[in-house]
Amino acid sequence: MSAKRILVTGGAGFIGSHVCPILLDHGHEVTVVDNLSIGSRERVPAGAELVVADVRDRDALLRVARERRIERICHLAARVSIRASTDGFHEDADVNILGTLSALEAAVRTGVEKFVFASSMAVYADSPTPEPVAEDYSTAAISPYGISKRTSELFIENILGRTGAERISLRFFNTYGPNQTYTPYVGVITIFVNKLLAGESPTIFGDGGQIRDFVSVYDIAAGVTAALENEGTSGVFNLGSGRPRSVNQVAELLQAKIAPTIPLAYAEARAGEIQNSVANISAARAALGFEPHGNLDDLVDEVIDAIRSSRAAGGA
Repeated sequence: MSAKRILVTGGAGFIGSHVCPILLDHGHEVTVVDNLSIGSRERVPAGAELVVADVRDRDALLRVARERRIERICHLAARVSIRASTDGFHEDADVNILGTLSALEAAVRTGVEKFVFASSMAVYADSPTPEPVAEDYSTAAISPYGISKRTSELFIENILGRTGAERISLRFFNTYGPNQTYTPYVGVITIFVNKLLAGESPTIFGDGGQIRDFVSVYDIAAGVTAALENEGTSGVFNLGSGRPRSVNQVAELLQAKIAPTIPLAYAEARAGEIQNSVANISAARAALGFEPHGNLDDLVDEVIDAIRSSRAAGGA
């Protein structure tokens, strides 16, 4: 496709740091809006312009979209945590819903042709079995985070459906990879690796039998890029690996690689977390050409090495 002027909100964060270099390699002009609360300047690649601003700042987003003559928006900025959203529901909704509305307002008022939104598997209701769920599965979200993401999806479809702009919501499943900021709430693999490297027992909430779909950030970045470059498609699509794995299996894999003598710890299950979450990716495969290649067993050493290096440099 021809080069586009693309605005990436949250582009200095985990997923943005993998999306932006691909967009630049494909010849697009990239402007990043990020308040650097979680992301960092170092993650914004050379060639991309960084505007330090909060995604809730309507005037800032509108100004950037107008001055840079933005043609497509990739809205990644969010407060990402299922567990933290249970107590911090107001902050969660403030960033995730109002931030989306700010990005949407900029899109509408400047005539943006395509809007790609980072949604989440958290929009789905719990599944009684680990069978992969398709996009038409129940979206009775059980966490405030999931509700905020589903609400954003609805706003996007309602508002851009009336303007005719193309819009794609991508429901990310459990994403792992280098550059994920360590917090006690986000990214079970990043959390477990940091704990084990520190000589501490990683805590599993519940019995560890929860089934998840762990998908490489490289595959997620490829899927986001495909959605941004796609012509003529609107809709909602799952991005995952399609492969189920229990939390216990992941913990045991990391334990064996990092610190086999450190025991795993267990605690009471947390509210808002579903038992089974695996993606049916047939729709994304058909519409976007999405094809996950990353396998956790093959890529986990890279994640461990990246976190070990970051810790040695004082980054964790």
